[in-house]
Amino acid sequence: MSQHKPRKWHLWPYSLAARTALILIIGMGLIEACGLLINTLDRLDFNRLTQEQEAVNRATAIYRDISEVDSKDRSDEINDLDPIHGFTIFLSNEPNLKNVNLPSPKLEQTVSHLLTTILFPPELRPTKIIATSDPDKHKNAIAFQLPDDKQWLNIIYELTTPNPFKSATFPISFFIMATATSLLTLWSVRRLIAPVSTLAAAAGRLGQDVNATPLVESGPEEVAQAARAFNDMARRINRFVNDRTQLLLAIGHDLRTPITRLKLRSEFINDKHLQKKFISDLDELEKMIDATLAFGRDNTHHEPVINLDLTSLIETLIHELQETHPDKIDQIRLHHPLPNYTIKARPINLKRALQNLMNNALNYGGNVTVSLTSKPPFPSLYNQKDKHIFILIEDDGPGLKQENLEYVFEPFVRMETSRNRSTGGTGLGLSIARNIIRGQGGDITLHNRIPHGLCAVVMLIE
Repeated sequence: MSQHKPRKWHLWPYSLAARTALILIIGMGLIEACGLLINTLDRLDFNRLTQEQEAVNRATAIYRDISEVDSKDRSDEINDLDPIHGFTIFLSNEPNLKNVNLPSPKLEQTVSHLLTTILFPPELRPTKIIATSDPDKHKNAIAFQLPDDKQWLNIIYELTTPNPFKSATFPISFFIMATATSLLTLWSVRRLIAPVSTLAAAAGRLGQDVNATPLVESGPEEVAQAARAFNDMARRINRFVNDRTQLLLAIGHDLRTPITRLKLRSEFINDKHLQKKFISDLDELEKMIDATLAFGRDNTHHEPVINLDLTSLIETLIHELQETHPDKIDQIRLHHPLPNYTIKARPINLKRALQNLMNNALNYGGNVTVSLTSKPPFPSLYNQKDKHIFILIEDDGPGLKQENLEYVFEPFVRMETSRNRSTGGTGLGLSIARNIIRGQGGDITLHNRIPHGLCAVVMLIE
């Protein structure tokens, strides 16, 4: 089991889809923000020009209204004008622009041009026009010299700063654009990343079953090419595993004939003690061949995967073990209550692997206790992201040296050094058990208990 370090929380996502979506959304957001900024600046400039033109038109209209009235009634006419926000209008003998002193030739030219282009009687046109501005205070001032009595009509007005954010449509349009962009980005990323997820799932299935269904070689050229490469790799792995398995089975099968002949010839050995030792060695050799053949057959994975009630299977195994060892019934325990779990598995192979682990615990540890949980017994060794089920098979025996906890899974490795078949075994039991469990997407690890004993952890996919 490869060790997985606990993940530290940070802002950068782990999945490729989330990272791609985040980058695209941030990029599209920046582009959208720049576009809105350009549009806002353009809108501000347009609003400013429109406001200036409207103010000049209004000032010109006011001058016309005042100039058409008799000189003695002009003050009353100014008082009778409808109040205009931001406008100050009054008469004086001299130009009085109230500290708006910066000359504005452009404004003066605009007013003069407007007075000459509209239908305005020549005799009512102002004798002189003075226009000033104060950009810091957003103020403009226009002084018209009336043609008949030499008085000045002073019009001072303040231009308000346009604010596009006051518009009700601005936040709505921004929200709609951001939402549409995000949804489109997420949808596009999911479509683009889907082949990667499919490839990862296919790799996972191949790790469990070399005869897994091949990928569909369709879609964009790059995706189809990756699928073809993956299928070629899967076929080569399948061919390699099958060739190795067939070779192993053939060797094991061919060895049966000379062993049988040797057993027959051993009957002609006169020394009974020597004959007994000879037959015992041949029996052990035959047992090793049977275990080798079983190890090879387990690689073929011909058994179908079905929905399996794991809780019922463990209870059945405990009852069978108690029936097989009635003298040790008190040493065979099941930790109650067992949670109910249903998994997809190959039941015969899984049963064989668990039987081997339970028998090892009982034979070498003197007792066995079985429990079932979804909580990792050793969290630092398992990927917290995946959902697993753990079967704990524990004993109170002497345990193993730390360096042997993994080495013991190698084929034909026996920590029990005797050649006694009843205790030493063939050294293939744990190899077969791990081969079965890994073939179903799980794993087996061994851990020493405190103060003594061994715990076999069987991890299965939920």
